[in-house]
Amino acid sequence: MDRNEILKHVEHTLLQPTATWEEIKQICDDAVKYGTASVCIPPAYVKQAIGYLAGKMAVCTVIGFPNGYMTTKAKEFEAKEALADGASEIDMVINIGWLKDKKYDCIEEEIRILKAVCRENILKVIIETCLLTEEEKIKMCEIVTNAGADYIKSSTGFSSAGATFDDIRLFAEHIGPEVKIKAAGGIATMEDAKKFLSLGADRLGTSRIVKLVKEEETKGQD
Repeated sequence: MDRNEILKHVEHTLLQPTATWEEIKQICDDAVKYGTASVCIPPAYVKQAIGYLAGKMAVCTVIGFPNGYMTTKAKEFEAKEALADGASEIDMVINIGWLKDKKYDCIEEEIRILKAVCRENILKVIIETCLLTEEEKIKMCEIVTNAGADYIKSSTGFSSAGATFDDIRLFAEHIGPEVKIKAAGGIATMEDAKKFLSLGADRLGTSRIVKLVKEEETKGQD
């Protein structure tokens, strides 16, 4: 798998609370230049980024981020606003406390509500694997599948750890055939990216892969 093929699976991401518009613009410029799958940016910048990109790149944003414990109505409002602003991909965080409490029906209903809001737009469900048991991860594969979401996503990148090879392998074994996988958090090398894709990931949430490519190009010019 060559560099360009890997980049097609990358969601070039900037979700830091200190992110400025100049930094978001740079993310957008790099995503277009290197042909990534999308940019993943904070909701407050979606409308501005859509205008700036003028259709050159898909825009993804995050809902209920990063802790997931907002009410369903709050997440629904966030999603509606993001889609109205032009986002075509929504990454929502589950209520992890509900999972610990075994409120599986509540989680599934919340995902269904957000998928109904998204319609033909992509909905990815972040389950924050580093906080879950293996049993809970498997249960979330079942719930995400039953709720009709498009992707299961490993991590926010803001908790104690990000994606692991074992988690992506586990997802691939337990999700339904219509559900895809997004690995996110801590993907630092091209070797990591290749491994995650080989294990079944379809998308990679990361800022580092594009940075690595830019660094390689700079070295080549020295």
